[in-house]
Amino acid sequence: MHNTRLLGFSFFCFLTGCAAIGPNYQRPPLTPPETYRNQMTAPEATSFADLPWWDVFQDAALRTLVEEAVTNNYDLRIATARIEQARARAGVVHAEFFPQIGYRGAIGRARGASQSFVGIPGGVEDNIFSGLLDMAWEIDVWGRIRRSNEAALAELFASAEFRRGVVLSLVSEIAQAYFELRELDLELEIARRTTESFQKTLDLFAKRLELGAASKLETARAEAALALTASTIPNLERRITAKENQISILLGRNPGPITRGAVLTEQMMTPQTPPGLPSQLLERRPDIRFAEQLLVSANAQIGVAQANFFPRIGLTSLYGGASSDIENVVKGTGNIWAVTGQLAGPIFQGGRLYENYRGAVAQWEGAKLQYQQSVITALQEVSDALTNQQKLAEVQKNLERAVAALRESVRLSTLRYTSGLAEYFEVIEAQQQLFPAENALAQTRRDQLTAVVQLYRALGGGWSMFAEQPQGPTFWPAGLP
Repeated sequence: MHNTRLLGFSFFCFLTGCAAIGPNYQRPPLTPPETYRNQMTAPEATSFADLPWWDVFQDAALRTLVEEAVTNNYDLRIATARIEQARARAGVVHAEFFPQIGYRGAIGRARGASQSFVGIPGGVEDNIFSGLLDMAWEIDVWGRIRRSNEAALAELFASAEFRRGVVLSLVSEIAQAYFELRELDLELEIARRTTESFQKTLDLFAKRLELGAASKLETARAEAALALTASTIPNLERRITAKENQISILLGRNPGPITRGAVLTEQMMTPQTPPGLPSQLLERRPDIRFAEQLLVSANAQIGVAQANFFPRIGLTSLYGGASSDIENVVKGTGNIWAVTGQLAGPIFQGGRLYENYRGAVAQWEGAKLQYQQSVITALQEVSDALTNQQKLAEVQKNLERAVAALRESVRLSTLRYTSGLAEYFEVIEAQQQLFPAENALAQTRRDQLTAVVQLYRALGGGWSMFAEQPQGPTFWPAGLP
């Protein structure tokens, strides 16, 4: 008896331990470059992306905004809910590993045929009582269930990577919008300061007009320059309100004012370490990891499609009682039981199974191409961010020189005009050149800060905060796929 049980257990282990039909996942071959294009430092494993976001941004107000967004943003909360949906779906698929046990009961009354048969009286009415436990279990000989679970688990991991991507995008969008807001604040300050400067020029021209030392043309030109500059103020105020509303939505709150920290010219970022190795992007960018998990799922679905060509093997059983007297059912004197092995497979499906297989292969091919494209897109984004940093630094140096020279030009032209050594147009022209130059410098400073944010995002910044994969379904015994 012991040997029979051991043999049966060994046979069961053999059936459920067979290699699953279908291809095992292998990452597609990729050849990332040794260094990023326009990378100025020697390649090394240390990366700017290793830092968590709170070590990158030095503005306390910005940190507070990011913390609020990570807690309350609706897109992030939706992504979190999708993880739970994927976990539940994986749990449903995983349940196929186990026997499905249920119960049935029936109460009725029946009457036989009016004519009697040999030994059986006719026209007899009788009660029928039954209570049964039944079980059905598919033995995963071909690996269909294992491949289905492999696909479901990959989709769970993909949902987690999608959420990580939402976090990274959210942090980046908050930081970028905040720097854009501070740049608009600076432009508003410049516009108000320039308006005051043009007002002083107009007052100077008007006073000289009263003394007969100037013409009406001078005051008309000065008044036009003043009005044009003043017109930019309400437009900037409108854009500031819109930017505050944008940030409010990212924070998951109603539109409203946004608390500021350091002004744009005093914004500091953590000194950057090198961008790291291009090959590290495969493990750090959430969009690449998301695409790979979809590829893993598509690969497993090929195995599911192949397994459907083979018969399904299973066991069914029932145990219970049936009698015309309910007391017999309750006491167990009317017991019945049955154990049945089952085998069911396709013979002719009109090409359905083959087309299903072809569709799974095509799905895998599309997922592979999407994965490969996500890698080269990531390389492009890192290269663009590095280029922006380098070139914007050069632009800022030249603009700083230009602004300093134009400020000196305004001072000298005003001095020459009041001394009678220059015409009015020299003063107005110098002021009109300074205004857009100061705005351009403010915009370049903003672009430099956002280039750092873009590099952090392109490198998969903060990846170490999400190094662990999510847990599988609640009922997921250890040792099973």
